Amino acid sequence: MRSFDHAVRQTDEPLPDHPGQTYDFAPPDESEPRSPSRSLFGEILDWMLAPLLLLWPLSLAVTYLIAQSIANGPFDHTLQTNAYVLAQQVHRDGARASLALSPAALDFLRADSAGQIYYQVLGAHGELLGGTPDLPLPPEDAHSPTGVVHLRDGTLKGNDIRIAYLYVQLPPATPGVAIEPGTSALVQVGETLERRNRLANAIIKGVILPQFIVLPLAIVLVWFGLTRGLAPLHALREHIRARRPDDLSPLQAERAPPEIAPLVGSLNELLGRLEQSMQMQQRFIADAAHQLKTPLAGLRTQAELALRQLSPDELRRSLSQIAASSEQAARLANQLLALARTENSARDPSAFSAIPLDALTRNAVQDWFEAARARQIDLGYEAPAQPLTLTGHALMLREMLNNLIDNAIRYTPVGGSVTVRLRPAADGESVLIEVEDTGPGIPIAEREHVFERFYRILGSGSDGSGLGLAIVREIVQIHRGDIVIAEPHPPHPGTTSGTLIRVSLPLAPAPTTSPPAVPS
Repeated sequence: MRSFDHAVRQTDEPLPDHPGQTYDFAPPDESEPRSPSRSLFGEILDWMLAPLLLLWPLSLAVTYLIAQSIANGPFDHTLQTNAYVLAQQVHRDGARASLALSPAALDFLRADSAGQIYYQVLGAHGELLGGTPDLPLPPEDAHSPTGVVHLRDGTLKGNDIRIAYLYVQLPPATPGVAIEPGTSALVQVGETLERRNRLANAIIKGVILPQFIVLPLAIVLVWFGLTRGLAPLHALREHIRARRPDDLSPLQAERAPPEIAPLVGSLNELLGRLEQSMQMQQRFIADAAHQLKTPLAGLRTQAELALRQLSPDELRRSLSQIAASSEQAARLANQLLALARTENSARDPSAFSAIPLDALTRNAVQDWFEAARARQIDLGYEAPAQPLTLTGHALMLREMLNNLIDNAIRYTPVGGSVTVRLRPAADGESVLIEVEDTGPGIPIAEREHVFERFYRILGSGSDGSGLGLAIVREIVQIHRGDIVIAEPHPPHPGTTSGTLIRVSLPLAPAPTTSPPAVPS
């Protein structure tokens, strides 16, 4: 018995057998009644024993036919010999045929205790020369050449009999003269089937009786073999049960039998994805706790300071700082929730559908007009010449646009401009979303780091949380796209810097039905 590691416990107990027909490993539909699952042990046992039990009666029938054939062989040969011997006793007596049975011929025709023998000899004109008169005659069209023995089945006195018959040509009355037509005699020898049936039954008993011993033994051996063959599954089950809840290390697939090695490999893939998901959740919780700790501590300090203020002006100033800090904390919490929502939405393919990207982008830009006007920033949108549609997650794409526009407005000085541009790529298979601003720009050495979570450029003068571009990159990767930071083109008049963030997403065929509503 091979085990998966030293902690695996071995067991030989059979898998529990439950009635059922199909295996459905998909999540159950609560609206439909659940059907009981089918035991693998019971399924294999049924498919092995059911044909065996069904074929056994068929084998009995085939054995009976073979036994009958075996039993008929020697008895038919004896019957033909008797017919030949009886035919040699037919002679010509003048113009007629005669039958003279010798003692040796009578010994051949003597019946035994197990069956009855009948014979009949008819002359050329149908006269009875000897034997049983009511022995059935051959069919009229069955006349065969003389001297050839034929076999047929018949009935005599209500009993089935086997008959051997031949026609005997009488010699000519005058030597040297041709044989006259119509001078052949009919010789028939028949016997009952008791001896044949007794031999056939003896053969069947000799074949079937051992099967009554072999068949139960085969069932026991099949049961034992299946139990031993499925033991690795029990070992795998016990090993998984014995694991700690936090143990997500892969199973040792090389120790598994080849038949269940793919199952172990799939379990390892599942454990790997589960471990990755848990690590992401733990990292998210740690990052959220670390990032929220600072603004919450600042809020508490400012609140305590406000409680000690006596001057209305100082109190108003402290309350303003509390409002600004609470707004920053709320924005950080919203971004953390958006990041968590993005990671969870990536696991739900059903949430992806055909999205009219031009309408989605236009609505997103309209939502930021007031924020841009408050900072005296010129916010513009350059629409494509024709509608663009892609397969994606509407909420995630909207969150991506919000973070790109928010970042551009936040880092653009008063009086600057922000342009959102949507256009098809040159290859015709993807769409480009560009957000261009006249801010201070991002140094080339920092462009890879700004997509990391909670990373902020020193001296930028912004109160951002460092999550905006991290969320954008996460959404772009989920949509199998690409994001780069480039230099603005052409340079804006009167500026020497700026930032251009370009997102490339694969296009999807236009939907045949009406497009879904764009979230506003």
